[in-house]
This record gives sequence, structure tokens and C-alpha cells, in this order.
Amino acid sequence: MDVWFDLLQNPNARWVLTGSLLLGFASGVIGSFVLLKKQSLISDAMAHAALPGICIAYLIYGVKSTPLFLIGAALSGLLATYLIQAIVTHSKLKTDASIGVVLSVFFGFGIVLLTYITRHSGGNQAGLDDFIFGQAASMVRNDVYMIAIGSLFIILFTTLFFKEFKVATFDPQFAKGIGLPVKGLNAIMMMLVIMMVVIGIQMVGVILMAALLITPPLAARYWTDRLEWMGLISGSIGAISGVVGTALSTMGEGLPTGPLIVLTASCIFFISLLFGFKKGIIVKGVRHA
Repeated sequence: MDVWFDLLQNPNARWVLTGSLLLGFASGVIGSFVLLKKQSLISDAMAHAALPGICIAYLIYGVKSTPLFLIGAALSGLLATYLIQAIVTHSKLKTDASIGVVLSVFFGFGIVLLTYITRHSGGNQAGLDDFIFGQAASMVRNDVYMIAIGSLFIILFTTLFFKEFKVATFDPQFAKGIGLPVKGLNAIMMMLVIMMVVIGIQMVGVILMAALLITPPLAARYWTDRLEWMGLISGSIGAISGVVGTALSTMGEGLPTGPLIVLTASCIFFISLLFGFKKGIIVKGVRHA
């Protein structure tokens, strides 16, 4: 308890913890729709595709600027999404195969660019690789502001259009019949996922951002069958994972933030797998007995 009290006494640590809480909650909420629409791999591809965008932004401007990095990541993620859809439309490849191809190419290209920057930029690239695994300790207040504002926007937008997203997710034909723009709603949801990936990569990293979008909803599925409660539980799991993982990273010496957040979420998932009210293995065993 003394460690937590000392941590909360640090103003910068309080801001980082607040940002991770909002980031985790927003990831859990929007991740519920991503999971139910069976688009988990697309979110993974967008997260990995962000790395070359970050590197190209650095090569063009030559400075470490978080807003520029995020713009580059967003453009790269949009390009990856477009290529996935184009491959599916104009070839015989299925969606999962096209996602695997685009994910591998973009991430491999990003690693090549990052290696080039490391060897040819005279040390100015220090800290650029934080975007791979995430590093809360290197964040400044403006970074936390950006994460908090983006997370609040995603939470608010998802709440306002929850009913429309729900209908379009479970029954697209019925949604079209009552006049809902299903394609438009799907496009908006993809934009929200891209925005979630972009604002979260500095804290969680491009490799594990998809895990933060998927693991909390998976855990929530073991506690409820209702989407409303699933979104709330998933958001809460994401928030707890963000706070605990960031706190452990801040208190440790050089521990990466992303893996700790994902490990915390994974621990909660295994607890849910065993003891979840609806589908937990132990609970189902007891009921069956």
C-alpha cells in the first residue's frame, strides 16, 4: 500500500494512471464489438501496420513528435485496411489470408525502417522503439492528454450509437430493413478501432495493442450474455489492466508497459475462464454435478 501511496503522490504518475484507465476502458468497450463481429485479426493488422507509418513520419521530418507519429500511424493503418479489403475483393484469398499477408508485410517493412533509423540517425531515434512495446515512463503530460481525450471520445461515441452498433452487429439484414446505414456504421466502427490503436500504441505498443482490444471482451463473455453488461465488464477489465500494468511498469526499472498490461488482462481472463458466472469451467462443472 505504501508503494501505491507514493506512486499517487507523483503528479505525472497520476496523469499516466488516469490515461491508462481511460485507454483500457475504451479498448474494452469498442473491443466488444470487434470480437462479436469476428474482426479481431483486422485490429491486429492495423496495430502492426502502424509501425511503418511511425518510422516514415520520423524519416520525413527528422524529429520525434508524437502528433506526427500518430498521424503517420493512422494513415498507415487506413492503408492496411484498404489493402485487406482490396485483396479480398479482387482475388480468391479469404479475409484471414489477406490479413496475414498485409500484417506481415507492413510489420516487416516497419522493422526494416526502424533498423535503418537506429543505424543511420546518429542516436536521435532514442525512444522511437518505445512504440513497439509501449513505455508509460517516457510519456509526458501532452501524450496523456491525447490518450485521455481520444479515449473519452470513443467511449462517448460508442455510448451514443450503442443501439445502432448493436443491431448492425447482430442482424445486418434487419438493420438495412429499418433504414440503418450498415456499411456506414461498419466504416465508423473501423475508424474508431484505428483511432483506438493510434492513441494506445505509445502506452501499449504496436505488437500488443490488439491484445488489449480482444482479451477484456473475451474475459467478459464468461460473465454475461448481454451486450450491455459485456461492454461494461469488458471496459472495467481493460481499465483495471491498464492501471495495474502501468503502475507495475512505473514502479519497475525499465519494465515495458504493454506486456505488463496484457499480462494483467490475461490473468483476469484465466480467472474468468474458471469462475465466470455464465461460462466458467468450474461453475459449469458444479452446476452439472
